[in-house]
Amino acid sequence: MKPIALSLILLSAGLRAFTQTELSTWYERSGGTETPRYAQTIAFCQALAKSSAMVHYTSFGKSAQGRDLPLLIVDRDGLTDPASIRKKGRVILLVQACIHPGESEGKDAGLMLVRDMVIGNVGAALHKPSGFGHQAPSSAFKNILDNVTLLFIPIFNVDGHERFGPYNRINQNGPKEMGWRVNANNLNLNRDFLKAETHEMKAWLKLFNHWMPGFFIDIHTTDGADYQYVLTYLVEIYGDVDPGLTVWAKDNFIPEMKDHLLNSGFPSTTYVTYRRWHDPKSGLINDVAPPMLSQAYTALRNRPGLLIETHMLKPYDKRVEGTYECIKTTMEILQKKGKHLQQLEQEADRFLVSGDFLKSPFPLQFETSMKDSTISDFLGFEYIKVKSEVSGGDWIQYSKIPSTFKIPCFEKAVPVVSVNLPLAYIIPPEWNEIISRLELHGAVISRTKRDTVISIQTYKFKNTKWQQSPYEGHHTMSNIEYDEITEDRLIPKGSVIVPVNQQCGRIIPHLLEPKGDGSMLYWGYFDAVFEQKEYAENYVLEQMAAKMLGENPALRKEFETKKAADTAFAKSSQAILNWFYNKSPYFDNRKGIYPLVKVYDRKTLEALEK
Repeated sequence: MKPIALSLILLSAGLRAFTQTELSTWYERSGGTETPRYAQTIAFCQALAKSSAMVHYTSFGKSAQGRDLPLLIVDRDGLTDPASIRKKGRVILLVQACIHPGESEGKDAGLMLVRDMVIGNVGAALHKPSGFGHQAPSSAFKNILDNVTLLFIPIFNVDGHERFGPYNRINQNGPKEMGWRVNANNLNLNRDFLKAETHEMKAWLKLFNHWMPGFFIDIHTTDGADYQYVLTYLVEIYGDVDPGLTVWAKDNFIPEMKDHLLNSGFPSTTYVTYRRWHDPKSGLINDVAPPMLSQAYTALRNRPGLLIETHMLKPYDKRVEGTYECIKTTMEILQKKGKHLQQLEQEADRFLVSGDFLKSPFPLQFETSMKDSTISDFLGFEYIKVKSEVSGGDWIQYSKIPSTFKIPCFEKAVPVVSVNLPLAYIIPPEWNEIISRLELHGAVISRTKRDTVISIQTYKFKNTKWQQSPYEGHHTMSNIEYDEITEDRLIPKGSVIVPVNQQCGRIIPHLLEPKGDGSMLYWGYFDAVFEQKEYAENYVLEQMAAKMLGENPALRKEFETKKAADTAFAKSSQAILNWFYNKSPYFDNRKGIYPLVKVYDRKTLEALEK
């Protein structure tokens, strides 16, 4: 049977007589000024699923407050499992909206797009009364689902979404009311892709690993300066991901996406970060994003991610329309070029599993070079800088006069922290929280079956400091310094072996290396190893310190030097006595030593695996 005929049969079988009101979105009925609440969104998703056998509504988990996390699966044959879809050769596209619920364009655009794809002319007719939405004949979506299956999350942060009100986005021009940025625990989900501590992110990672989508879109609204673009974007192409996938995104996907958006009336540019904030003429900077962010995380998993950032000052309907076009053209590109992308992803996965990437230093952190730039056209607005009478700071005042600036663009990323990766990391069994996070990221692990003493490499930390103010619920490390050490160590039975040569092999070092970009150490999950747990009474230490000074001239010299250099130390009797305690045989010789170890030798690893 011909594919188009089969789709029509499936559509007919699943379609009931829905009214125009039921199949027009809340956004359309409001004239492009409002976005629906959670219950209204779920009801519309369920109506779509009832209207077409190509649409399946489900939940992929629960939020912290117990709400379902909604998911629409849109497949031309009504398939709902990844194995069956892959047998058809289709690219799986995951699109998520409302990770920041105040930024709701993706929800409204996605709901219209799904409706238009599966209902065609019926959907087009529904747009006409209000004048908003796309006049979308069925031909506009001809064959779009032949090689692509869409997973659509209309609201990711469902709890934050229901903190609904008109004053949640001070910089934003509509909708009339919207959700709140963070979840019920006051945590930003788009800082949690790596540490994965929220209910919502744990569910998302299970979804991602189950489906392993071939392409990913995350939809946001930017803050920042004023400029002409309705939509900006970001794809990781600056040197931290697989070279083949980088070339595909840079030379195939991005040019075609930009051309389509331009022809649709939405000129676009890369996500806007100015060299000097709020000063467009200072130049643009494109950085390597950390894996705590969505599109950076999926890119390190060998799955390209597109970050859409619509411009907060543009009218809401224009932002929704631009988002609609961007998702639609992505599907059209994947329809034509998805097979090539799938081949490149398979090659990238095989490269990681082979372990060949372990032969070169692995970059953990990058900086953008300020010595290398290109001149680009930037569609901005004329502006002036005045001194504020209120704050005393510089106040950028934008006009509505469009202007094309020729400005430098800095996008050459340079690795500033790299490590030589081991064959495997070994995690003692008591660090179960770290182990569970690795499993959430899809890591394949095994456990040692007996106690074994081996020679290992690890880190001993020094000069460690923490931020005083909390960030995402943690007092993160502000300074990470260490010495690399080698020692014989007992690896207890039940310890976890984490080989690096696996599909998530680019994520593992970021989690476990102390200087990984958003490592578990950075977030404070190993803070206990820095705590002193034994102390001595002063009357014991006074006698011991005097004896140590009398017997050890070198120690006396070190003590006098320390007092001269550190006035706070010199004035604190408690700090002085504790200094002597830590110079005595009673000190904790494991304090500040990383409990995780690295194994580079194949024979040593094989001994552990027996």
